[in-house]
Amino acid sequence: MTVEPGGQLNIQELLQQAQRMQEQLFAAQRELSEAEVQGRAGGGLVTATVNGQGEVTAISIDPKVIDASDPDDTAETIADLVLAAIRDAGQAVAQLQEQKMGPLAEGFGGGGMSGIPGMPGLPGAGGAPGA
Repeated sequence: MTVEPGGQLNIQELLQQAQRMQEQLFAAQRELSEAEVQGRAGGGLVTATVNGQGEVTAISIDPKVIDASDPDDTAETIADLVLAAIRDAGQAVAQLQEQKMGPLAEGFGGGGMSGIPGMPGLPGAGGAPGA
């Protein structure tokens, strides 16, 4: 960041840096919206497919998990396996989001914009609570 004589920030440079960061953010969000991850439970008997934004897009249940002689227990088992597969996929999405968005949050210096003295932190940047 260039500081002009008299301690003034170079506003044009600041605006260009902000635009670059915005473009990187949009690219990361686009990648996440197009990504898909899978979570598995029961040794792969149930698979949940989740997009990079955390939305469940598909559930696959292997017929082997169905016991026609005990429908109540089977229904409970399937429900438990579906939840476990969704949680597994959710963890994979969280890792993917950190991989894609984490470097952008670091550009904010973990609470403020790096290289810009006196700039307060930005809400939601750098994994702040509630982000």
